[in-house]
Amino acid sequence: MDPFVLTLLLVGAAGVVLLLLALVIGDFSHLGHPDADGPFSLPALCAFIGGGGFAGAIAATVLDGIPEAWRITGSIGIGLVAAVPLAWLVVRFAGALMRMRTDETLSDSHLMGALGVVISAIPAGGLGEVRLSVAGQQLKYNARAEDALAPGTPVYVIGTPSATSVEVVSVAP
Repeated sequence: MDPFVLTLLLVGAAGVVLLLLALVIGDFSHLGHPDADGPFSLPALCAFIGGGGFAGAIAATVLDGIPEAWRITGSIGIGLVAAVPLAWLVVRFAGALMRMRTDETLSDSHLMGALGVVISAIPAGGLGEVRLSVAGQQLKYNARAEDALAPGTPVYVIGTPSATSVEVVSVAP
């Protein structure tokens, strides 16, 4: 294999290895900006190095047969031209991933007004268990009620005394 093409392939492989290290170890090289989500972020630099190396190697292979100085200059130029838009795309993609909206974390306020059913009898003033349907999930909580409630009784949450328990009332007809 041509040593120049091999060198460019190694440069491209270095970009991929650096990206894999960043994924495993974390974004350890915050260059240019504390949030490092701009053009000098590690993913952007990896894309630039990897894309430039691989695109340059392809160009060097395609340009085989022309004078060596033109081949090297053309290959490096094509690699750099290909690396810039690739790095820009990576910056845009990483930014979109970082700003992606997610569901908010479930809190006590989400339990207020939730409907459920008693799964373990609740003695008057004592603790039992209920299964609540909250944010599309079936969750089990300890429950307290003023009146005794039998298993299977539909309930409504009127309070959250702790992170693992709720206060309920029966909504059975």
